[in-house]
Amino acid sequence: MLTAFFASTAIVAFAEIGDKTMLLAILLATRFREPLPIIFGILAATLLNHALAAFAGQQVAGLLDAPWFRWAVALGFVAMALWTLVPDKIDEDEGEVSHKGSVFLTTAIAFFLVEMGDKTQVATVALGAQYQSVVAVAAGTTLGMMIANVPAVYLGEELVKRVSLNVMRWTAAGLFLALGVWQLWALAS
Repeated sequence: MLTAFFASTAIVAFAEIGDKTMLLAILLATRFREPLPIIFGILAATLLNHALAAFAGQQVAGLLDAPWFRWAVALGFVAMALWTLVPDKIDEDEGEVSHKGSVFLTTAIAFFLVEMGDKTQVATVALGAQYQSVVAVAAGTTLGMMIANVPAVYLGEELVKRVSLNVMRWTAAGLFLALGVWQLWALAS
């Protein structure tokens, strides 16, 4: 269970650097200038989104407990490594944030929607399938999201100027690749 938690935390924390949800955190922080409601909105959205994703991964793995599925999960991590190398950006339409309600609610809804189909959500599904622990995976991936996004909320644009997103993308890709190769090697043995 600890392995699932720490692996999930590390993978998502690195994968989130430069991701569109991190850019959304910066956008919300610069627009609303209310860090705590933004942070709690990110936390709520991520807990719900990643718990559902980890549960889906666990259920799919339970239903498809076959060697080909384990190979697919391992190859999925290798694909995630490649996908991580593609920089994200917020499209002009996605970058527009409506503020008709509370900052918390605006953040929670925006983060939940932007995270749908995102690489960290897909990784959470794969981690849920791999480790079969919804709680450990959801907690780990949520902590990873918070590790990456809380500094983004507080430091905003200054963070982007100081942290090499390229180095972080390559590090995240290396983690995904290592996990995929490790699983492939274990399957081949």
